[in-house]
This record gives sequence, structure tokens and C-alpha cells, in this order.
Amino acid sequence: MDDSDLAKVRGLYEGLIDAWNRRDARGMADLFTQRGLQIGFDGSTASGPDEIFQHLDPIFKDHATATYVTKVRSVRPLGPGATLLTAISGLVPPGRTDISPATNAHQTLVAMLEDGVWGIELFQNTPAQFHGRPELVNAMTAELQQLLPGGRG
Repeated sequence: MDDSDLAKVRGLYEGLIDAWNRRDARGMADLFTQRGLQIGFDGSTASGPDEIFQHLDPIFKDHATATYVTKVRSVRPLGPGATLLTAISGLVPPGRTDISPATNAHQTLVAMLEDGVWGIELFQNTPAQFHGRPELVNAMTAELQQLLPGGRG
């Protein structure tokens, strides 16, 4: 695996986040492999592009979703044709300009190379609440706020 593969996996993740921010359920779902698993912030799961689309489409149709702000922490190969990406994320709710600390998360993406195409095998979005450690919540929020226009924080 070379640097171009790692860049493709990063691009896959960025495409996923961009599709969410555009409220594009089909665009998100189509990035997953046929066995791909999505584990949401609330613990809900969906498997394969069709089920993932069916899960996401009503969310975008029925709710004003927040916008992701993300920072990739690492991208590393797991073996031939498998890569792990880790990131942190925050959400800016509709009508607001700052990240809501209550929705900070750690994101994990496992990508697989099948027939020369990278796809998402697993995307997990785990709340980063740091129970009893508000300084960690504040630090993550401040780090993500720096990525907003003007580096608000």
C-alpha cells in the first residue's frame, strides 16, 4: 500500500462527511461496500448501501441536520487492501455558528479495496462525552472550533 492509497481512503472519508453536510443519503450510502456497516451516534446500525440509504434518507427529509466539522487523526494500513482512519468530529447545529460540545465524537472508518475501488467496510461514530472530565470535552471542542471560518473558539 502506498501514499496514494492512503490519500484515497482520506478522500473516501471526506466524501462521506461532504455527503452528510449536503444531506445526500444516496451519496453517503454508495460509499459503502455491500457488507459495509454504519454505526451511528445513537448506536443505530445499518448494513449495506440499500439499508444505509433507507436509514439516512428519512433523517435528511424529516430533520434539520447539523453540519460536521472534522479532523483526521490518522490513516494507516491494516494489511493488503485494508486501511483504518480515525478522526474527531463536532457538529454545528442549524442556525448556529459554533460547535455543540454535546455532539463531539470519535469517528472510525475501515476501508477495503475491492476490484480496485476503495469502499467503506465500517463507519462508527462514537460520542466523546468524557464523563466527569469536562476539560477533555472543552479541549476537543476548542480544537474543532479552530477549523471553522475565522477559527472561532
